[in-house]
Amino acid sequence: MRIAGGARRTAAVAVAGLFLLAGCGGASDGAGGSADGAGKKGRHGEAPSGASATTHLKNIPQLGAAFRARVPAAARQVVAVYGKGADSADATLVLFEKGAKGWDQKGSWAAHNGRRGWTTGHHEGDKRSPVGVFTLTDAGGVLPDPGAKLPYTHTAAFTPPTYWAKSTRHDFDHVIAIDYNRVKGTSPLDPTRPEGQSKGGGIWLHLDHGSGTSGCVSISESGMTSLLRALDPARHPVVVMGDQAHLSA
Repeated sequence: MRIAGGARRTAAVAVAGLFLLAGCGGASDGAGGSADGAGKKGRHGEAPSGASATTHLKNIPQLGAAFRARVPAAARQVVAVYGKGADSADATLVLFEKGAKGWDQKGSWAAHNGRRGWTTGHHEGDKRSPVGVFTLTDAGGVLPDPGAKLPYTHTAAFTPPTYWAKSTRHDFDHVIAIDYNRVKGTSPLDPTRPEGQSKGGGIWLHLDHGSGTSGCVSISESGMTSLLRALDPARHPVVVMGDQAHLSA
């Protein structure tokens, strides 16, 4: 296990079961399904990462002036999540890196967001993903570290409850915490909510199961592995996420 801030992360793991019930997965959605949906486990719809024709861009595509201004000047990596619509669970995730000549696209993957779409006023249980710009500082999962540069917490405490739908059993094999209403520098399992429990939390990038989530963003296993190996704290990665109408405003 590779852990930053070991004492804090050990404490977080102790309350992991409670967090998984109240966080990304949420409560049962009835009939044995988890709140993250019950679709077929997704391993499809991705474009290979690596070199791309989309290079040397002045700005991240499809972002309006307001969102461009919210990207920190120090950020050299941006994970852009382009939602299909305000009430849609379908999205595309694209990794951009900034070099001497501008922004280069490094990979693109089909994705899912909250099953009810997007919101600028996220609250616990609304089944929507929060629109915004958030830092990415911590990772973890059920499976061992695949070569992440972000601090990675490897523990079986990420395993979803047995009563969730079978299709979601591997959702948290690898996760990256989105720094929405959480304490940076702690395990993604840390249940602390600085803005209060009602504002929700436990918003992660995690593996896809083929349908919408409770508020997280999900992509294929190979996509998650690529992100974990690419995202570098020294490059101050952030995620820019939302539906197209909000992002372009």
